[in-house]
Amino acid sequence: MPAPKDGPLLDDAAGRLIRPYTVSGGRTRPTAPLDLLSLVMATGAVPKDNLGPEHALALGLCDGPTSVAEIAAHLRLPAVVTKVLLSDLVDCGAVTARAPRCLDTPTDRSLLEAVLDGLRRRL
Repeated sequence: MPAPKDGPLLDDAAGRLIRPYTVSGGRTRPTAPLDLLSLVMATGAVPKDNLGPEHALALGLCDGPTSVAEIAAHLRLPAVVTKVLLSDLVDCGAVTARAPRCLDTPTDRSLLEAVLDGLRRRL
């Protein structure tokens, strides 16, 4: 069998070695409220629970504020599976999650029109 290309989850010839929903134990609902744009960051606390290698890989991606979408892309897992993994890490205190900041004011229409005009001039 060829050596894994991108860690223990992928193989050059076989592709993904573990089905995505096996990674989350078949769970499809995270316990923490996570959005694709939620920023997740490691706290430095070591998880007390014996979590799987996928949890360790996810935790390793959280050195700085990183979005759930970006972590899912790096892990090559569906977003919902990544949310379950990250919510496990939130539950054990290994990471914190912050909801994306929403702007109280909608985007200025004149700004959008100026961008559209600029794009049209380039064509």
